[in-house]
Amino acid sequence: MSEGEDLNCWLCERPFGALIQWHHPVPKSKKGRGTVPVHPICHRAIHANFTNAELARIGDEAQTIRAHPKVEKFTKWVANRPPDFHASTRR
Repeated sequence: MSEGEDLNCWLCERPFGALIQWHHPVPKSKKGRGTVPVHPICHRAIHANFTNAELARIGDEAQTIRAHPKVEKFTKWVANRPPDFHASTRR
């Protein structure tokens, strides 16, 4: 990332505030190495809706994750929230 470049969440595509977590699109338990930046609430939403086996099959296809009906509903809901917004995650 170059200086001045904005960093956005891999899932919801909103900018970050002070809090950033790093998500393994392919879980470490499934030999995943790479990470992507996500909001804590987005990270919880991913893991609330997908098993590690499902995430391993999907890989780094963010659009596939976003197309899941519950995740799509979540990303629309969180779209206008502040960057460091926090709420309980429904399972």
